[in-house]
Amino acid sequence: MQKSIEKVELLMEALPYIRRFYHKTIVIKYGGAAMADDDLKEGFAMDIVLMKYVGLNPVVVHGGGPQIGEVLQQMGKSSTFVQGMRVTDQATMDVVEMVLVGKVNKEIVELINRCGGKAVGLSGKDGSLIQAKKLHLSPEGEKDAPSEIVDLGMVGEVEEINAAVIKTLDDGDFIPVIAPVGIGADGKTYNINADLVAGKVAAALKAEKLILLTDVQGVLDKQGALITTLKAKEAAGLIRQGVASAGMIPKLTCCLEALAGGVGKAHIIDGRIKHALILEIFTDQGVGTELWS
Repeated sequence: MQKSIEKVELLMEALPYIRRFYHKTIVIKYGGAAMADDDLKEGFAMDIVLMKYVGLNPVVVHGGGPQIGEVLQQMGKSSTFVQGMRVTDQATMDVVEMVLVGKVNKEIVELINRCGGKAVGLSGKDGSLIQAKKLHLSPEGEKDAPSEIVDLGMVGEVEEINAAVIKTLDDGDFIPVIAPVGIGADGKTYNINADLVAGKVAAALKAEKLILLTDVQGVLDKQGALITTLKAKEAAGLIRQGVASAGMIPKLTCCLEALAGGVGKAHIIDGRIKHALILEIFTDQGVGTELWS
C-alpha cells in the first residue's frame, strides 16, 4: 500500500506542471548518450509520448554527428572540424543527409511510434521548414588579426523557420521529429548544428521551453557544482568570465538567443539519466540547469 501511495504522490507532484504546460510547445534537442544507449533511447521515446498524451506539444530536433562520422569512416573518408563544426564538401553532405534524414530520423520516428506516439519525420527541406544560408565563420584568434573567412563548405545557418509546417502537425496530434538539414534560396542543401536549429525552432514557435539533452549534469559553477537555476545575464557572465567553456559556450549561447526570441525558459539537462525529460518538466527538483530571462 505504501508504494501505491508514493506513486499517487508522484502524480500529484506532476499535476500543477501538467496544468501549467497544457497545450504549450516544448522543443527538445535530442543527442549524445541518450541517442546511443538502448535503455535511454526507449526512455526518451516514452517521455515524448507521455508528454503528448497529457496535453503538451513536444517537438524533437535531433543530432547525429557520431553516426555520420561512423559512416564516413567506413567509406575511408576522414572528417575535419573547425570550432566544433564538420567541414562539409558535397560528398560529405550526401552522407550527412543520408544518415540524418534516411537513417537516424526514421529510427527515432519508429521508436516513438512503437511506444504509442504519432511521430512524423521531417528534414528542413520538407515544406521549406528550415530556410538556410551558407555559414561564414571567422577564425578564432587575436582581435586585431586580419579579417578572414573560414570556408566550411556546405555548413549553414538558419535564416528562417517555417513554423506553419510544425503547427499543422501539432494541431493534428502528431509529434514532429526534425533533422537539422536546411535548404538555401539557391536550392543547395546545408548541414546545420542541431543545437542552433532547436533554438531557432523554439523561438519561431514561441515555445514554453527549449530543452537541450547533453552528456553533462548541466551548467557548473567555478567549484564544479551544478547550477540549478540561472538568469540570462548571469549565464552571459559565466561565458565572459571563462567559467563556461568549450562545448558549453554554444549551448548557453543557443539558450540565450532562444530566450531573447521569446522562449519562456531554456534547460540544459543530463540526458544520461533515464526519463530526464519527465524529471525536469514534471518534478520540483529537476535534473539540470534552468535558464530564464
